[in-house]
Amino acid sequence: MLHDHRAEIFAGLRPLSSLSHPREMIRQFTPNWFAATMGTGILALMLAQFPFAVPGLRGIGQGLWLLDIVLFIVFSGLYAARWIMFGSEARRIFGHSIVSMFIGTIPMGLATIINGLLAFGLPLWGPGVVPVAEALWWLDIALAVVIGVGIPYLMFTRQDHSVDQMTAVWLLPVVVAEVAAVTGGLLAPHLAAADRFPTLVASYVLWGYSVPLAFGILAILILRMALYKLPPSSMASSSWLALGPIGTGALGMVVLGQAAPAIFGAAGFAEAGHVAAAGGLIVATILWGFGLWWLLLGTLITARYARSGVPFNLGWWGYIFPLGVYALATIRLGATLHLGGLSIFGALLTVVVGLLWVLVAARTIDGGWKGHLFVSPCIAKVD
Repeated sequence: MLHDHRAEIFAGLRPLSSLSHPREMIRQFTPNWFAATMGTGILALMLAQFPFAVPGLRGIGQGLWLLDIVLFIVFSGLYAARWIMFGSEARRIFGHSIVSMFIGTIPMGLATIINGLLAFGLPLWGPGVVPVAEALWWLDIALAVVIGVGIPYLMFTRQDHSVDQMTAVWLLPVVVAEVAAVTGGLLAPHLAAADRFPTLVASYVLWGYSVPLAFGILAILILRMALYKLPPSSMASSSWLALGPIGTGALGMVVLGQAAPAIFGAAGFAEAGHVAAAGGLIVATILWGFGLWWLLLGTLITARYARSGVPFNLGWWGYIFPLGVYALATIRLGATLHLGGLSIFGALLTVVVGLLWVLVAARTIDGGWKGHLFVSPCIAKVD
């Protein structure tokens, strides 16, 4: 018995010990991993915009942003290798009703890097990073447009879905565009004068491309939970995903509205710019209130799951990005409306997100080292 226990310990110390061969890490790699880049990137941006002065906090955020870049490059390499080495199996993702939704995490992870170029790259390297950010943003837009319509098309024509099996992961391919809209609103003021107006208009279009559809899905989700109750514990974190499009929608309205007066005014639409600023602030406040409802509901649902235990999986990163983007919207609204209560609440949410990140990152490193987290449901049944 002692020998078996020691063998188990030493097996845990070996990398990828639960996999039959190291190349299984590539064969089993899925886009779910990019949710870690989303969570890492959003925490970095939160620390950069923390509403109170804390020495060293921005430096930690900058370090997380650099880690985010490294993770994104590594994950992109692994996923590209899977398509090259195991292309026929990789293509099965398009027929899978859950894993296919996580394709949306790739451009959303990229968006956090672009935002970080503006928050951290500009002070570090100067305005030379702006053309890089702009080029990456257009790539992000292309992915958002294709994924935003491509995955729903596969849902309608190829995949098997039912209302009783629905979860909030349906939102993942849809919200990509509104995340890109926020990035566009942050980027536009830094561009050449001729590029600012089309960038801002494109960002409003992206917001419209995403938010109405996301709210339609949320309505169905509420009906699904009322009729069929909560999803299984393995999907517990999906309860928080609904907060993502609400928080991102609110943040987008504030960011775009703040950029609108100067940019619309320079293009000869000064009145529209002022309307966009005032209307955006009102819409953002309303969405923030709706997000508060989801925040409280998600807390109650999570407490209920916790009583019976929640198995760890990569889905736990779903706790971080939605709460993080809602916190960013809270911080931005607090600063814009000069409401100290919102700033304090945003700071508290940032602390919560930071603690969650430490927990989830530690579990991810452990599961990734041992190989437990390298599982592709697309090929699991075939194996």
